Amino acid sequence: MLNASLSHVDCWIFDLDHTLYPQSMCLFDQISEKIRHFVMRDLGMSGERAETLRHELWEKYGTTLGGLMTEYDVEPTRFLQDVHDVDLGDLHEDPVLRLRIEALPGRKIVFTNGPIAYAHNVLAARGLTDLFDAVYGCEDALLVPKPQAAAYDAIIKRDSIIPTKAAMFEDAARNLVVPHALGMRTIHIADTPDDSDHIHHHTTDISAFLDDLRRAL
Repeated sequence: MLNASLSHVDCWIFDLDHTLYPQSMCLFDQISEKIRHFVMRDLGMSGERAETLRHELWEKYGTTLGGLMTEYDVEPTRFLQDVHDVDLGDLHEDPVLRLRIEALPGRKIVFTNGPIAYAHNVLAARGLTDLFDAVYGCEDALLVPKPQAAAYDAIIKRDSIIPTKAAMFEDAARNLVVPHALGMRTIHIADTPDDSDHIHHHTTDISAFLDDLRRAL
């Protein structure tokens, strides 16, 4: 089944957070807390209100930054540098994951809503440096975040991706809606399956999925 579904793919697109490292490593908890403090400080809000706003803007715009820029005219560079200045000590290298990604036939890229510098830092901590053909951050999508269609359009154009020959790995199910509509194969990485029509495959373990895929191909 994996072979029939993915044998035509020649471009593999990976999200970063909770995709190329497991949620259990808790890195995004640090980012969420830094966003809360940023909102508290810059908008003069209580911690409770800042946390509520963080979630509201994430739901509405795809990222908290997208909402802060649109509704509060927040300067993005300072925000991105501030909230992504995190301790990567809980991340560790994963040589098995590296080998399994490396074995994929075709082009391999990372596309994250985070900034490029942060993406490279995370990849280095995971032992995945120099593995991918390209690493795209929010700057490459002109700060338009997934799941907005314009974000995918920017990366597809920049990398000359043929969507019908591409597959995308993502932990956020809503970020797979547009890729599916464009003709990509979609792989959802989460503890709980999502049976939405826009998800072709689900896994709780990306490394195990890639090993099964290698055997199938």
